[in-house]
Formats: sequence, structure tokens, C-alpha cells
Amino acid sequence: MKRILVLGGGFAGVQTAIELQKSKKFIVTLVSDRDFLYIYPISIWVPVRQTKFEDVKVSLEKIRQEYPFELVIDKVKEIHANDHTVVCENQNLKYDYLVVAFGADKMKHKGIENTLSICGKPEISLAIRDEIDRLVEKGSGKIAVGFGGNPKDKSAVRGGPGFELMFNIHNLLKKKKIRENYELTFFAPMDEPGARMGKSSLVMLNKMFDQYHIKKRFGKKIVEFLPSAVVFEDESKLEADLILFIPASAGHSVLQNSDLPLSDAGFIKIDDYCQVDGFNDVFAVGDIAAIEGPEWIAKQGHIAELMGRNTANNIVAAETHSGNKKGYKVDLNILCVMDTGNGAAFVFRNDKKSFIIPLPVVGHWMKKGWGVYSKWTKLGKFPRLPGL
Repeated sequence: MKRILVLGGGFAGVQTAIELQKSKKFIVTLVSDRDFLYIYPISIWVPVRQTKFEDVKVSLEKIRQEYPFELVIDKVKEIHANDHTVVCENQNLKYDYLVVAFGADKMKHKGIENTLSICGKPEISLAIRDEIDRLVEKGSGKIAVGFGGNPKDKSAVRGGPGFELMFNIHNLLKKKKIRENYELTFFAPMDEPGARMGKSSLVMLNKMFDQYHIKKRFGKKIVEFLPSAVVFEDESKLEADLILFIPASAGHSVLQNSDLPLSDAGFIKIDDYCQVDGFNDVFAVGDIAAIEGPEWIAKQGHIAELMGRNTANNIVAAETHSGNKKGYKVDLNILCVMDTGNGAAFVFRNDKKSFIIPLPVVGHWMKKGWGVYSKWTKLGKFPRLPGL
């Protein structure tokens, strides 16, 4: 049986390994630098103590027990595709097929160490929680939440969790009856952050900012982060006791030690079938891939899983000469339940339509339910629903 290496223990890598193992045609090895899958979409509740850190994790070993792929906990250092070799910290691994799925790095802003990101390493959610606790105990303060963009790849932005975190902080302070003691400001370098979700979503976001008395600082390039301020290109400053910032994605540093073709932004070049340009036996899925699509497209977890399922299908198709390949572009969309702590909004956009549906109260519990569903499907305890 041919050996397939899947690099990355996130949504893209885990889904790829599961689908390949289901085919029972290969020896599948999942390589991850941590021993758990982190459910990032529900990590927004860790900082506001609506969920525990451990409840956002799913053990890769437990997933492996249901879908018996091989599991290697190690850190990838280099990829030599022409030699069919992956160099890790503790070993070198050979393969017949390779699927690269270990996500992306973040853009490096000056003073980034003065910020915390809900989309960073999982443990940072605990640091954000502790900082929010500190400000709550203090009884007043200024909190700034924002996200950035990558001018070389517009799909590499992730603003949704920033909106959700801000709304959840507002809701937390309101529940504690101390909201009026805090200045909350949302900032971003683009003129209309959230516009990629569609005009109706943008209108609703602006209404929520006004309704929740959240200040806005949009359309100014971020120059630097100071310990207590964000500095913009016009030399103005946004003062804050806590700065929560989600940098845009950038090409992973490991790719600089590889022979794979990269885009200007440093992502792996692929075709519609997730096959890496110039290699018949290498695929890239999720945030690490240079996806192509309309101007509004953003890299999301469900797109990463779609690419993983398609890649598994396409490798089987190549081995069986069936020609039944599947492309990812036809299914590109934006899909999310944007949580506010006491409700949510369902957001959808594709190349034909876009809309947002307010879901007071019930929307929050829908997202809670999705978190349980996401974990259970990975553990084989619940069948996967079409499109989810």
C-alpha cells in the first residue's frame, strides 16, 4: 500500500487524514506539532469564561482510535518534494503522496508582542482571559480589538473572530453591570472591515457597533503597536489597556526550506484540485494554500475541510484512474454564525447571493451546538451533515 503523509493537525489536515483512512487504500500518517485539534471557532468563549480551554480541544489520539491512521507528534522543519522527503525535528519521513496542511504564519507588525491574538497559538486564549479578568477587577479600562490585511493576498484575512470577541466582551461587561466604565474600540486598516461578507452584513455590523457604543477606527494603516497604544500612519494613536489583534496570514516559514512553488504572499500554488503546481503527488489544503476566487473570498475552516475531502477523493481518483476529480472553486463561499455572547447572526455569501439573518438568543446556542457537533463528528460519534 502506498504511504500518504498529511502534515498538520488542524481542520484541513485532520479531515484529509480521516477521509483517506476511510478509503482503506493507503497507509496514512498524520504529522502534527501538537497532540490535539483546536476548535478555533469556539475559542472566542475562553477569554470570557463561557467555555473551558480543555473543552475547545479534541485529542488526536482519540480521533486516531476511530480512524486508525498513524500519528506522529513532531515539528516539520523542511520539505523536499523532489526527494519525497519531509524533515522533522526528530526524524525524516518518506512518502508516495504528500498533503501539506499545517496552516500559515502571521504577518509581523512592529510591536506585535504588545498584542494578543485569539487566532494565535491556542494558549493565547488563556492569556486574553487573564487580561480581561485583570481589567474587570480593576473596574474600568480601554480595550481595542482589531484585525489586519495582507496586501499580497486578500483571502488571508480573518476578521470574524475579532468581531465575535468584541461583542462577547461587551456582553460580559454588560452582564457584570460595569459596561459604562469601559471604552471599547474596533480598529482595522481597511475602510469597511467586514465588507467581504456582503452589504447587508456590513450594515448590520455598523448598527451593532452603534447600538453597543463601540467606537470605530477604520481606514488607517497600522504602523506600530506600543504597550498601551496602536499607532496609525497619520501619527494618531489609539490608547488601550489591552490590545487584541488578529494579524493577516502569511506564508509559513517552513516553506522557505522547501522546493514547492509559492505565490507572492508565500502560499503554496495549487490548481482547482488542490494539486501543487508541477507535482503529481503533492497537494496543499487550507490556509497554507494560495486559493483563487472572487475578491471577497476568505480562508475559513469549512473551506479547509472541503479541500481536504476533495484532496482525498482526488488521490483515490488518481490511483484508480477513475477521473472523478473534484475542484474546490465551485463551492467557495463565506459561511459563519457570528456569535455575540447572547445571540448571533447567520452570515452567508457565494457568487450568487449574500445575506445575514439575526438570531437573537437562539443563535448563541446554535453555535454552541455546532461546537459539540464539530467535536463529535471528528470522533465518529455523529454523522457528518452535508455541507457542514
